[in-house]
Amino acid sequence: MAQTKRKRKRKHAGTQAGTIERRGRTSKPGETKPADKRAARSNRLDQPPTWRGAATRAAISAVIFGVLVVVIFNRPPLAGLTLGAVMFVVYIPISYYTDRVLYNRRQQRKKSAGET
Repeated sequence: MAQTKRKRKRKHAGTQAGTIERRGRTSKPGETKPADKRAARSNRLDQPPTWRGAATRAAISAVIFGVLVVVIFNRPPLAGLTLGAVMFVVYIPISYYTDRVLYNRRQQRKKSAGET
């Protein structure tokens, strides 16, 4: 018959008097992590956009587009591959210049916030 009572996952340290002491947390959760996440995100957004990043994003989008063309529209795989390749070429400049506009806007906002 299967066991119905769940086994405990943590060890308890018993004392001579019979009291049970559980190990407590060794660190305070959430104290430094949000600040680190904010700093990492800020550092990432302060990097100017690159063509390589745009090409990576375009490749992911083109693959998804090609698969959707084949699956949803019941087109042959060659048609999905061809449309995916065309979309890859189209997505690269769109992605780069969109990132460029957002980067410039963020830099202007930081500059104006620092002056006032």
